[in-house]
Amino acid sequence: MTISEYISSLGDNPYFGAGSGIFALGLGAAVLRRGAQGALILFRRHFMITLEVPCRDKSYQWLLNWITQKGARQTQHLSVETSFLQKDSGHVQTKYDFIPSTGTHIMYYSGNWIQVQRTRESHTLDLHMGVPWETVTLTAFGRNKNIYFKMLEEARQLALKETEGKTIMYTADTNEWKPFGHPRQRRPLTSVVLDEGISEKIANDCKEFIHSSKWYSERGIPYRRGYLLHGPPGCGKSSFVTALAGELEYGICLLNMSNRAMDDARLNGLLNIAPQQTIILLEDIDAAFVSREDTEEQKVAYRGLNRVTLSGLLNALDGVASSEGRIVFMTTNYLDRLDPALIRPGRVDMKEYVGHCTKYQLEQMYRRFYDGPDVNNFAEKFAENVLKLSKPVSPAQVQGYFMVHKLSDQQHVVDNVSELSKH
Repeated sequence: MTISEYISSLGDNPYFGAGSGIFALGLGAAVLRRGAQGALILFRRHFMITLEVPCRDKSYQWLLNWITQKGARQTQHLSVETSFLQKDSGHVQTKYDFIPSTGTHIMYYSGNWIQVQRTRESHTLDLHMGVPWETVTLTAFGRNKNIYFKMLEEARQLALKETEGKTIMYTADTNEWKPFGHPRQRRPLTSVVLDEGISEKIANDCKEFIHSSKWYSERGIPYRRGYLLHGPPGCGKSSFVTALAGELEYGICLLNMSNRAMDDARLNGLLNIAPQQTIILLEDIDAAFVSREDTEEQKVAYRGLNRVTLSGLLNALDGVASSEGRIVFMTTNYLDRLDPALIRPGRVDMKEYVGHCTKYQLEQMYRRFYDGPDVNNFAEKFAENVLKLSKPVSPAQVQGYFMVHKLSDQQHVVDNVSELSKH
């Protein structure tokens, strides 16, 4: 009897016709479906390996950028990410990257076919980033996790290559750090001329600290370092920190202490989650809070600016929960306004005055802008003439003067230093 004849004969069967046969077939189909689902689950569990990367993970953007270069060409379903690249000349160029859109995609990597599933929860937001929650799930045959380690490491190296030779600036956004603006071309340390020996002294101290983690650990000393640069405005404090970050191949976390949204808890959290290999820069630290030495009038003036307290800052800098391996630079125009507790050893390990131009600075700056066989004589004469002025000048003033006269005759530059008072 053929199968078709057998099925036809079921209609003459009284039990089957009464419904029992239909129930049996339905039950059998359900069992087969359940069995197939179970077999698929067991197969995926034992013969496939899956990696889920949520959008909150640091490697999420690295992975998307990597997929853009490695896998986007193998799919026709794309979404666009627009970015801007800043060239060495300062010109900003628009860049369009096509990445796999939400959905399922297939890519081939290192001898393996990999399913890439990008999902987006339209009703769920990442509260920190304010964007829909996303995940990328990778599925491949086998049980070897090394394929994903290799993939993530390639993605990380690709991200590092894109910022190679550049300094990344971070700013605080709610309770996390975010890159700010375009990665900047590293500024040479010699481009910021401080008084003789100061740049080298600070840079050497930082380098020694970076390579001394074992020494700190063996002696039970908290592994962190604090610096304070003080002096008049326009003398190169912040510029030096930027150049130093380039010298150390570090980024910069810029923290605005006068932000009204800042409080003790947020400050402490931000200092403890700063990205690795970054300098934390607290500019104009004197304007952050009320000092114990302030008069009642000053306290009234400060009131309402923000919610950061001196005790909160002190605890964030060297409290029991403070992070290790941290480099903090603070700047101020008014050293006398700082509370002694803030600048004691342990919180500030090195204090340096960055002031108006000395003879050494004036000569060095002149040589950076001009050249020629008699540049040394012109540089010395320029420094002498500037120091004869009634008021000291800052490096910012001198640079502004040089920019105005960048194409002028050097004798003219030397003879007209009185114009410095206008810059």
